[in-house]
Amino acid sequence: MLKHQSKYNTLINRYQSEIEQSTGLLKTIRKRIHLLGTLKLIDFIAGIAIVIVLRHGGYLPVAITVVAAVVLFIVLAVVQDRLFRKKIYLETAIKVSKQEIAALNYDYSGFNDGKEFDHAEHPFAHDIDLFGPNSLFQSLNRTVTASGQKRLANWFMHPLENIDDITERQKAIKELSNLWEWRKDFRVAGLLNKVNRDKDEVDIREWIERPTVFYRYKFLRSLPFVIGGLNVVLLILSFIGIVSFAFWGSMFSIFTGLSFFFTAKISKHQSNYGNKMKILDTYAQLIYRIESLGVESNVLKDLKAKITNEKQQASGIIQQLHKRMNSLDQRNNLIILILLNGLYFKELYAYMQVEKWKVNYGKLLPQWIDAVLEIDALCSLANFAENHPEYISPTPTAKVFTLEGKALGHPLMNREKCVRNDIDISKRPYFIIITGANMAGKSTYLRTVCTNYLLACIGAPVWADEFTFSPARMITSLRTTDSLNDNESYFFAELKRLKFIIDKLNAGETLFIVLDEILKGTNSVDKQKGSLALINQLLSLKANGIIATHDLILGTLKERFPDEIANFCFEADITNNELTFSYRMREGLAQNMNACFLMEKMGIAIAENV
Repeated sequence: MLKHQSKYNTLINRYQSEIEQSTGLLKTIRKRIHLLGTLKLIDFIAGIAIVIVLRHGGYLPVAITVVAAVVLFIVLAVVQDRLFRKKIYLETAIKVSKQEIAALNYDYSGFNDGKEFDHAEHPFAHDIDLFGPNSLFQSLNRTVTASGQKRLANWFMHPLENIDDITERQKAIKELSNLWEWRKDFRVAGLLNKVNRDKDEVDIREWIERPTVFYRYKFLRSLPFVIGGLNVVLLILSFIGIVSFAFWGSMFSIFTGLSFFFTAKISKHQSNYGNKMKILDTYAQLIYRIESLGVESNVLKDLKAKITNEKQQASGIIQQLHKRMNSLDQRNNLIILILLNGLYFKELYAYMQVEKWKVNYGKLLPQWIDAVLEIDALCSLANFAENHPEYISPTPTAKVFTLEGKALGHPLMNREKCVRNDIDISKRPYFIIITGANMAGKSTYLRTVCTNYLLACIGAPVWADEFTFSPARMITSLRTTDSLNDNESYFFAELKRLKFIIDKLNAGETLFIVLDEILKGTNSVDKQKGSLALINQLLSLKANGIIATHDLILGTLKERFPDEIANFCFEADITNNELTFSYRMREGLAQNMNACFLMEKMGIAIAENV
């Protein structure tokens, strides 16, 4: 533990050092921004003063003064604007480093908890506190796009089942985990240009699929060139005296009037295009950073290949669109618009240039966005790997169901206090039955196993000294609740979950099943009878899993199934009239129960012969 704590201290020191360096640079930049602001004010006042002094000295000195003052002001404003952007970048970078220090100290409040993804009907998410405040998802979520966050949540809710896919993702996570500076820059860029609605991605896809308004018509595509050509011909003819300039002026007026027939439609769609451009600008910032990333793993190579090729990179292509959108925005200047519309239908031409871009490159956008979302999600898992230096990459195996782990710990528990336990399932069917007293650690153990198994199945590192697993569908029943809205009792809700499990097994699926107190909603006799029957059926269907219970009668199943059942327990030890817990899993059935002891300690009388 001391070795690993030293690694944590190194991480914290690195983050702290970055905060100090950025803070120092930020102070310098703020001073420069203030200085430039002062210089702009001096330039403005000095320009006015000089003009007043020179106002009787002729036009030329005044004009030179005004031009010089304006040019200097623009230069100062451009430099100041760059410093403002750098200032905001540094402030965000400092925030990111502070969030990581907080996370290393178990404060995850700076990250989205994904509570919108929590559903009691999910096979395991609600049971193991996957989403919500202080959840596993919140602890590792570093996504910067709403769709990236959704992608990460889907990885958790639908873990991988193919060993090759798991292995390849592990390699990608390991590679990214060593690229903190790049990940930080990616995160800061995403936070500064945040795509904060999952619907943004949908809007982009709908825009791509929508047919063009003008560009699909060949006649309209040629119209700006025809009008431009006519203007050139008429001007030449006017200069050589074949036609009068008045005639050209009349034709120019007609062209200008005709151009405004397209204005209403263009205005209607321009604002829509503007919104899409804001979204694409954000993706362009992230794509640009992906293009600069040197990668070795197959997953990252494939993702990078989606956004770049030998001819052109995606960020450059999006920049083309940005320039075309800026050209279209010039229509907001009415004088320039009238002049250029009369010359070559500029408004129509600019709009069709945007549509032409969509025709040429629009179909590539989904794969570019998909690459960004994948890497956005991968960065979260890579950050999780780097922030937990003692975690290991688990070993997937194609053997008949296997789950072998040494010294498993729960990722959300304090690393200095967590008591770590083992797991050993290496055959099918096979169940571990865990008995024990209240508060002894049964439920924590179940969640520890489930959480690490889930991390393993999505390709993430796990908290263990050793971990070998066969990927399978995990189904739990740890926190079944009743539903007042559906008029559904607690017991019936539990039966529905158990039926779901049996149906999956009957369909031939390989499951990893984790249950806590089977049939809690019925009386003791029914509970014992039903629990014994259920376990017998699960074994007959070749299932694997863990069952925690207070009911010691389930421990007798090992006598009937010596090769398919293992008994373990978490004991509550009573020493000197005090209750203590080791939280260590032991072989065999629990011997000590603590309910009556605790009741007596709280002053609740216990009858001797009840």
